Amino acid sequence: MQPTVYFPNASLYVGPHGEPPLSRTGYILLSIIMAFFTGPAIILNATVIIVSLMHKQLRQPLNYALVNMAVADLGTAMTGGLLSVVNNAQGYFSLGRTGCVMEGFAVSLFGITSLCTVALIAVERMFVVCKPLGQITFQKKHAFGGIALSWLWSLTWNLPPLFGWGRYELEGVGTSCAPDWHNRDPKNVSYIIAYFAVCFAVPFAIIVASYTKLMWTLHQVSKLACLEDGAVAKGEMKVAFMVILMVLTFLISWMPYASLAMLVVYNPEVEIHPLVGTVPVYLAKSSTVYNPIIYIYLNKQFRKHAVPFLLCGREPSVDVEASEVTTAEIAMSKVTPA
Repeated sequence: MQPTVYFPNASLYVGPHGEPPLSRTGYILLSIIMAFFTGPAIILNATVIIVSLMHKQLRQPLNYALVNMAVADLGTAMTGGLLSVVNNAQGYFSLGRTGCVMEGFAVSLFGITSLCTVALIAVERMFVVCKPLGQITFQKKHAFGGIALSWLWSLTWNLPPLFGWGRYELEGVGTSCAPDWHNRDPKNVSYIIAYFAVCFAVPFAIIVASYTKLMWTLHQVSKLACLEDGAVAKGEMKVAFMVILMVLTFLISWMPYASLAMLVVYNPEVEIHPLVGTVPVYLAKSSTVYNPIIYIYLNKQFRKHAVPFLLCGREPSVDVEASEVTTAEIAMSKVTPA
């Protein structure tokens, strides 16, 4: 028997006769799926943080944002991920109203910080390659400033529900909490619209603009420089693949979640099965696995130290270069006067 749930919109998560929205088997399956994402996310992000602390050569300005993203993703996995596994295994949210608010705030804080850090990484790469402000080097103070801004931005927009503008509520099948998209109170609707405008649309616009500028610069360089064996063209294709991969995973992880939330806000009468509402939630949380793989483990410098750490000290069979010179650096060195 499912315990009493103390939430204003609890009727969204039970049937007309008080039955849960999913069968017991369905909840167990969701728990297994979430564990499939959460376990690797904790291991991979924790590895990034540990190897960064162990190896001084990884503590470079351009790597600080990557470590910050690992910290935020680890926080998401440790709060939203683990709680989703436990609550789905039980078949209900067991932490009460206070626990829901705490989980919703923590997951949102870590999640938006990670999202902002992805935008920060895009800006960093654009500044390093395109040099829009001239020969200004990216230093430690710039990295720390960007990291502080990502946390401050996330905190600023996730605190209001604790003080009455918006609120945290159950979502999906009723085993996790997030900002409430269902409440039609004008204050709540205004918060949701503002929240997704500044916490989703703004980072996405920054990512697209930064990577568009970066790709254009590399394309222009490839027309001016001609390296042996077409190294610039090959490198440009490699960078293009990486950029497309980053943008696609961003869209796959976050676009369904943002779209569904906006649909509910603009059309509150729409009927969405709780299971359908849960899929975007899990896609967003799955970014905690994609991010370290795409942004960090495809980075040779990190991979050189992270792979042996994961293999308990054994070296991988394929030798990895000690450092990585990006295509942009090679290309720029050919067109920049000595």
